[in-house]
Amino acid sequence: MTDATITDIPAYMTDLGHRARAASRQLARASTAAKNHALLAIAAQLEQERAALTAANQQDLAAGAAKGLDAALLDRLELTASRIDAMIEGVRQVATLPDPVGAITDLNYRPSGIQVGRMRVPLGVVGIIYESRPNVTADAAALCLKSGNATVLRGGSEAFASNQAIARCIQAGLVAAGLPEDGVQVVATTDRAAVGAMVAMPEAIDVIIPRGGKSLIERISREARVPVIKHLDGICHVYIDAHADLDKAYAIAINAKTQRYGTCNTMETLLVDAPVAAAILPRLAAAYRDKGVELRGCPQTCALIAEAVPATDADWDSEYLAPILSIRVVAGLEAAMEHIARHGSAHTDAIVTEDYARARRFLREVDSSSVMVNASTRFADGFEYGLGAEIGISTDKFHARGPVGLEGLTSVKFVVLGDGEVRG
Repeated sequence: MTDATITDIPAYMTDLGHRARAASRQLARASTAAKNHALLAIAAQLEQERAALTAANQQDLAAGAAKGLDAALLDRLELTASRIDAMIEGVRQVATLPDPVGAITDLNYRPSGIQVGRMRVPLGVVGIIYESRPNVTADAAALCLKSGNATVLRGGSEAFASNQAIARCIQAGLVAAGLPEDGVQVVATTDRAAVGAMVAMPEAIDVIIPRGGKSLIERISREARVPVIKHLDGICHVYIDAHADLDKAYAIAINAKTQRYGTCNTMETLLVDAPVAAAILPRLAAAYRDKGVELRGCPQTCALIAEAVPATDADWDSEYLAPILSIRVVAGLEAAMEHIARHGSAHTDAIVTEDYARARRFLREVDSSSVMVNASTRFADGFEYGLGAEIGISTDKFHARGPVGLEGLTSVKFVVLGDGEVRG
């Protein structure tokens, strides 16, 4: 089926969802060996189809250029030889990760004689809606497969040909391992109505994971009739406490902002305790100046940094994803945590301090998915956390929070082991 032949979107999506549901039952009981076999077969198929992947991607790039896509979007869209290498290696790495499915934890005897524990189980059918980067198709499929889930993938229209070419490799790998090819389905239409249908199919899809811009995630959150694992913004803070080691603070504040500008775990606001502001801000400003970072500050910041421009109220609520940094001098830990509570996005926030009690308070009271002491916010990443890979970041409070890896793509059910016990 191709984009041109799909005219009845609701019927197409219903059929796709029902096939995913049927496949999910087979994947849930698949052995680790079968899933790893499929992953390695997918990697081999991607390797074998390099020329076809490149040709499909060139088709997308040409269409994108004709539509006037900007250079940054075309760069995200391009599948270079090294990106194909990384995509293949990523699938192989998922095969090496521990399989969470079926693991039983917290098994304890109860006074009645029964044993009660919790078993990890797949979520079922995971719907993923994403933009631009076609490598997400392989990454997401691999993670869902290893965690025993069927998945329905809807990539951006700008990567349609690339995503379909990758999908054919994935389905060939599934078949080679004796698993259902409907276990991974890539939506074969660019019609935006498919997204609306996909997020309103609780009978077929168990959870939606959006990966893209804020407008996409807001739309999905607004329209979804199934649970959504998401984050809207990455307004991350670093707070330099009066009890900080200023050399550590300098290194962390530079890395958190400048190691990469366009990521959700990049620092967007620096908070500095008033007693150390004069000692650290001019030094930081010189380094930021050398790296071309625009500084926007409160009145105290502007008094200490000549080139800083006055921050507006909107700056404290902005995820720049650019070489721009907001700086506020605050009156201590309470004021810093109050600023984070008011302006943060519950993604990642860090304190730099040598005071154990203040660090503990920050960890306990800052309500974000990742809270750090004396470390750069750039560590908020599945790979850096030892998850092996991630499918996204969640700032929600239920089910998964923070980087979502294989375990985040599973749930738990209670299991009871008995030997004829009955309740009296």
